[in-house]
Amino acid sequence: MSSSLAEGTGEGGDELENRIALVAIGGNSLIKDKKRQSVEDQYEAARETCQYVADLIEDGWSVIITHGNGPQVGFVLLRSEMARSVLHTLPLELCGADTQGGIGYHLQQNLANELRARGIRRPVATVLTQTVVDHHDPSFSRPDKPIGPFYTQEEALVHQREDGWVMVEDSGRGWRRVVPSPRPKRIVELEVIGALLKEGVAVIALGGGGIPVIEHRGKLTGVAAVIDKDRASALLAVKLKVSHLVISTAVEKVYLDFGTPRQRAVDVMTVEEAESYLAEGHFKAGSMRPKIEASLDFLRGGGTEVVISTPENLRSAIRGTAGTRIVHGR
Repeated sequence: MSSSLAEGTGEGGDELENRIALVAIGGNSLIKDKKRQSVEDQYEAARETCQYVADLIEDGWSVIITHGNGPQVGFVLLRSEMARSVLHTLPLELCGADTQGGIGYHLQQNLANELRARGIRRPVATVLTQTVVDHHDPSFSRPDKPIGPFYTQEEALVHQREDGWVMVEDSGRGWRRVVPSPRPKRIVELEVIGALLKEGVAVIALGGGGIPVIEHRGKLTGVAAVIDKDRASALLAVKLKVSHLVISTAVEKVYLDFGTPRQRAVDVMTVEEAESYLAEGHFKAGSMRPKIEASLDFLRGGGTEVVISTPENLRSAIRGTAGTRIVHGR
């Protein structure tokens, strides 16, 4: 990192100068609740989150930010559906690209503003990111990831017939489209992200796990699918040899027996302990389970440490005084 780019770093800057953190931002960092979903609300949520990311940069960390986009993709799909009588509808992969740009804009502008206000000279850039998946992935024959709005049975049948969608009834609430959620295999823009990082740029990338694409004879083609953001973030972190994976989520710590009278927080767990907790069923699918699985992917791939906590606790968590840490051994 050049000296000019490092100006403005605070406590711990010299010690951490060569350390890199990938910060995977969860949905609660972008949409607080169902009452605050407007563009203005999302911008304000991004502004608040960027304050916490700026804390890490101020402490001397180089940072890559990844983020979810599930609710935003749902909004785009709903707008497309409501306008289908007057405009063409949007394919799912384009919805992912659109939201990468929109959320990236919110994060990029807010983080740059926050760094500037602190006197930190650090460029910020967003990279529209594609993620290669295997078209033979089992999820393509068994799609199970719900997306978009609810439909009546009649509407669902029309979409099945005219658009080829796979539709399922969702707990009496209506019918929803389900799509594959394949494992990420390769980050197309990996070298670009790495080059920016080496130049001292704070990079925002891999929104929503990346735009899913399949590769055939050197040609990339978008595909209707959803990639798990945390699993893709772990892959990116491993390939870039990032030291720390920081997962921002809605709870301050990881809990065992979550939601029961036996609920208890975990301050530190080893890889072996995390594997055991997974096998015992402590972490729910669609909630903490994919985060723990991604954490293990990262650590097995050469990462140093995983930190899981709320956005406002990221600085304390990465210093080891808050959140949950997952490590190789005690």
